[in-house]
Amino acid sequence: MELIINIIYSIVIACIILIWFVATYNKLHEYKIRINEAETNIDSTLRKRFDLVNKSIGIIKANTDKTEVLEDIASIRSKKITNFELDRKIYDAISEIASLKEEYKDLKKSEAFMKVELDLNETEAEMVASRKYYNDTITDYNKMVKSFPSNIVAKICKFKYKLYFDGKTDNKKEIKI
Repeated sequence: MELIINIIYSIVIACIILIWFVATYNKLHEYKIRINEAETNIDSTLRKRFDLVNKSIGIIKANTDKTEVLEDIASIRSKKITNFELDRKIYDAISEIASLKEEYKDLKKSEAFMKVELDLNETEAEMVASRKYYNDTITDYNKMVKSFPSNIVAKICKFKYKLYFDGKTDNKKEIKI
């Protein structure tokens, strides 16, 4: 009789461990799906910002005597770069556009340029929200990957620690625009 009770206890404990393992595994996968969703949103916003910067190049050339504007941005289309690098390059380009706006007063009068500038500001707000969502999700995911006992499931199933989108670190995911 005692043997049967021990077997039942063992089965119950094994079932509890199995249920916990599956629940933890599913939670880690849920975070990976949310991370992929956030990356897609970031990529989409980066493409939109890149297109707006390209559009502003034409407007700047039409309203100023500058023929070589934002050469670095114009050459990006033929390269594969990470979304971190693209974000940095777009940020630098937007800073250069702002300085050109101050240098050439005709740009401030251009309705097309003002529209692009407004759209760039809107995409900056989208980018901030996307980065925040991405980094919040990464934080939750990394906590599970690094903390006990969920790190056991993470190690068994090969879930890896992920980097934040902070603009300083490199990400292996390349974006093609």
